[in-house]
Amino acid sequence: MRRTGLLLSCLVFALTFQCDAAEKNIIFFITDDESPTLGCYGDPVAVTPAIDELAADGTMFLNAFATTASCSASRSVVMSGLHNHKNGQYGHQHSYHKFASFDNVVSLSLPRVLANAGYRTAQVGKYHVAPEAVYHYETYLKGNGRNAVEMAENCREFINNKEDDRPFFIYFGTSDPHRGGGIDKTSKLKLKPDLFGNRPEDGSYEGVDEVFYKPEDVIIPPFMTDTPETREELAQYYQSCSRVDRGLARLVQVLKEADLYDKTMIVFTADHGMAFSGGKTTVFEAGLRVPFVVRNPYEKNRGVKSTAMISHVDITPSLLDFAGGLNPKTNGPKKWVNPDQFWKERGENLKENRGPKFRSYHGKSWIPILGDADAEHWETIFASHTFHEIQMYYPMRVVRDKEYKLIWNIAHGLPYPFASDLWRASSWQAQFQKGMTAPYGQKTVGDYIHRPQFELYHISEDPNESNNLAGKTEYAEILKKYQAKLKDFQKEMDDPWIMKWDYE
Repeated sequence: MRRTGLLLSCLVFALTFQCDAAEKNIIFFITDDESPTLGCYGDPVAVTPAIDELAADGTMFLNAFATTASCSASRSVVMSGLHNHKNGQYGHQHSYHKFASFDNVVSLSLPRVLANAGYRTAQVGKYHVAPEAVYHYETYLKGNGRNAVEMAENCREFINNKEDDRPFFIYFGTSDPHRGGGIDKTSKLKLKPDLFGNRPEDGSYEGVDEVFYKPEDVIIPPFMTDTPETREELAQYYQSCSRVDRGLARLVQVLKEADLYDKTMIVFTADHGMAFSGGKTTVFEAGLRVPFVVRNPYEKNRGVKSTAMISHVDITPSLLDFAGGLNPKTNGPKKWVNPDQFWKERGENLKENRGPKFRSYHGKSWIPILGDADAEHWETIFASHTFHEIQMYYPMRVVRDKEYKLIWNIAHGLPYPFASDLWRASSWQAQFQKGMTAPYGQKTVGDYIHRPQFELYHISEDPNESNNLAGKTEYAEILKKYQAKLKDFQKEMDDPWIMKWDYE
C-alpha cells in the first residue's frame, strides 16, 4: 500500500512538473516582405482566416514598424534588439554581400538570451543573419520556406518533445511572400508578373489548399500605379500571403493537438513591407509598416486593436521579458554574458574587431501594454537603412512620430539604387519604360529615382507621403525641430552616420 502511494505521488509530481515545464512557450512567426494586406487589417480581398482569428484573440498593433526594409538587416534587428547600424549587419548576409553582426552581439542575441533564460530553442525556414555563433539555435529544423504547412508539420516533434522539460522557443521564418520562382508564362502581357514563390500554372504545394486571386479584384496600394502589370503581380503576391496563412493555421493545429495552444505566446509579423518599388528597400510607410499580432494566452483582454507605436527593436526585449529574463534596470538580460569571456572560452575571435560590449537593448518591452487599446509605447520611432545588396549604398535615416515624419537621404546626390528583383518587376518596368515623367504612385518615375536631401511629411494628414514639406518656408521651423530630433536619436543610438551632418 505504501509502495502504491509512493508511485502515485511520483506520478502526480511528474505530471505536474511536465505541465509546469510546458508553460510560457514562444513561437515567433516572421514572414518575408509582407505588408498588412490581411483581413484583420481591413483588407477586403485577403483570405487570411488564421491570422484574423489570432488577432481576434490577441492584440493587433496598427502602428508597428520595421527599422529597415531590407531582409538581413531587419532580421538582425529582430534578433538583437539593436538597430542594424549599431549591431553591424548593414546589409545582406548571403553570397558576396557578406554582412554580419559584431561578435559581441552574442550578449544580447535572441536565441542566446532565451537559452540562458531556460528555453530550448529551434529555428525553421529563413534565417539570413550572421555569424551563426552569435545567433545560435540549439535545433535547426528543416522545411521548404515556400510551404509553411510543411514547416509547421516539421515543428511537431520538437513541440511534442516530452524528454526536455524546458519551455520552447521557435523562430519560424517563411520565404513567402518574397519574390522568386520565375515568371508567370501564362500571362498575356509583354511584361510578365513574378510568381512570388507560387507554383506555375495554378499549381499547389503538397498539403496546401492554395487561394487564387483575380487581377481585377486586388487592392492597389496608394504608392503604386493601377496598371495591368501591377494587378497581375499583386494577384501573385496575395496568393503567397494566403499560403503563409495556411501554415499558421497548421501550426495552431499542432499546438492544440499537443494541448499547448493556451501555454504558448504567438507573435506574427514580417521583416518589412511588400516587395514592390515604394515598399521594400525604402523608408516610406509601405516599406516600414508591418503587420504585428501578439496572442498572449496569459493576457485577459483579447481582441484589442492598439494604436501604440512599436518597433522591431522591441521584439527581443519583449520576448525576453515574457520569459522572465529581462533586467528592468539595465534593459538587458538578467543573465548577461561577458563577450570577452565567451569568446576566450571558445578560443575564437581573439584578435578580431568584435565591436563594443552590448549590455542594453535599443528597444523596450511591449508585454506590459498587451490588452490595453489606449496604452502608448514610443512617442517617436527611428529607422536606419544603409545597404540592401552590397551594390546598393544609399543610407537613409528616419524620425517619425504620429504627427510628422522626416527622411534624411544622406546619399541624395546618387540615383536611388534598385534591388535586383525590384528592378526586374513588371509593375516597375511598365512605368519606367514610359519615361521619367510617368506616374508611379504618388510620385513620378523621375522623382522616385532622384530624391531630395530631406523629405518632411505631415504624416497624420498625409499618410501616403505625397507632399514633401521640406522646401516650404512655412515649415522651416518644423524641419529644424525634426532634424534636431534625428540628430539626438543618432547620438543616443551611436549611429556612425551622424558625422555626415558635418562634412556632407
